[in-house]
Amino acid sequence: MSRVVPLQYKHGGPIIAVQVENEYGSYDRDPAYMPYIKKALEDRGIIELLLTSDNKDGLKKGMVHGVLATINLQTRQELQLMNTFLVSVQGIQPKMVMEYWTGWFDSWGGPHNILDSSEVLETVTAIIDAGSSINLYMFHGGTNFGFINGAMHFHEYKSDVTSYDYDAVLTEAGDYTAKYSKLREFFGSFSDAPLPPPPKPLPKMTYEPLIPVFYLSLWDVLSFIGEPIKSEKPINMENLPVNDGNGQAFGYILYETIITSSGTLSGVVRDRGQVFLDTVSIGFMDYKTTKIIIPLIQGYTFLRILVENRGRVNYGNNIDDQRKGIIGNLYLNDSPLKKFRIYSLDMKKSFFQRFSIDKWTRIPDVPTFPAFFFCGFVIGSSPSDTFLKLECDFVISGSHSRLTHSLLCLKGWEKGVIFVNGQNLGRYWNIGPQETLYLPGPWLFRGNNQIIIFEEVMAGSVIQFTDTPYLGRNQYIH
Repeated sequence: MSRVVPLQYKHGGPIIAVQVENEYGSYDRDPAYMPYIKKALEDRGIIELLLTSDNKDGLKKGMVHGVLATINLQTRQELQLMNTFLVSVQGIQPKMVMEYWTGWFDSWGGPHNILDSSEVLETVTAIIDAGSSINLYMFHGGTNFGFINGAMHFHEYKSDVTSYDYDAVLTEAGDYTAKYSKLREFFGSFSDAPLPPPPKPLPKMTYEPLIPVFYLSLWDVLSFIGEPIKSEKPINMENLPVNDGNGQAFGYILYETIITSSGTLSGVVRDRGQVFLDTVSIGFMDYKTTKIIIPLIQGYTFLRILVENRGRVNYGNNIDDQRKGIIGNLYLNDSPLKKFRIYSLDMKKSFFQRFSIDKWTRIPDVPTFPAFFFCGFVIGSSPSDTFLKLECDFVISGSHSRLTHSLLCLKGWEKGVIFVNGQNLGRYWNIGPQETLYLPGPWLFRGNNQIIIFEEVMAGSVIQFTDTPYLGRNQYIH
């Protein structure tokens, strides 16, 4: 805060207001919290306008005395709250739509959300006509690189896709849309001077398709990533004794124990657990599937559960419940299993630094999953933005040396994570709606580059590049 204070407007800086909280009304667990934050800001030298920001459902609960309440909305109907409720509770105060939602985010397995540009223009016009200030959320679409995507959990858990394009005014790659053109013309009408021409969009490239050659099964990786954590009972991700006692924040976690009988396996798995007997996958456990049948086995065998943290809830009452991995005991025929070996698979850069060249082998005819796939490629010129596509639109010729177009599409990659030059680009999943991942040019090198794919279930044969994003409904000009 000491760095912020001198940048306030009254001290000659650019900061004209400070937001006390964001949509706390959706949570509203502690009536003393908001006044405490307000006082904490003031005690530390904040003297500019203080404000809160809530949608229509949390507006009343998110307010605090002496702080300007602002509203988040998307429709003209919601705009009526600004002219009625807000005026009734705080009198004649400046009006502010803190978040005008120009689109919406997507969830895995759901539709790609699009908001028509004509509707956006009509609502923005109505907001300005109401005498309100406005902030466009989002103006520039973004990307949930790595594992940082959020999630929602109301009737059911839904995790956000990697793209946060949001159908925003500018795409996640910074390209113009019809919304941009219409809003530029609208806001430009308030200026006496002509607007300067907008910058040219950055070029996009379609690089040659890549065929992965090298491979490492997850089960082989376990032998050189360090000793597992031994525990009598499962430990959730956040409580693992790793990272100097701070636990594991993101990624995957693998639980191993020995069983000697068949039956019903049950437990609370967050968010998605793939269940294995030795190295054979027998199904998944998640929010909906809390039990799975263990088939008849002879002797003893390894029971393994690979659990993915698909993203933490970032809105609403379930914020308090965000623990990942196996929560509590894991039961076989209602008896708790014991003596676990637990591997922290956070997949940071340090994780991959243990993958020495001699560890990789050529991809077998029948790979064992989950697995890592590696390929290198060379860029001869200055790298440009591109998009990765893992659904194969090609058929492999006999020599694997070239690609030919075909009406037949090979079944592609199913679910996993892509790492480019050591950085986590994000997740992919063939349930959609997102089909491509935005790869910024600055992530690439002129010269040698490498891609590692962690695939959970089934690999495709090709990694494609395209200069066009496919997010579900490819409709940027509308």
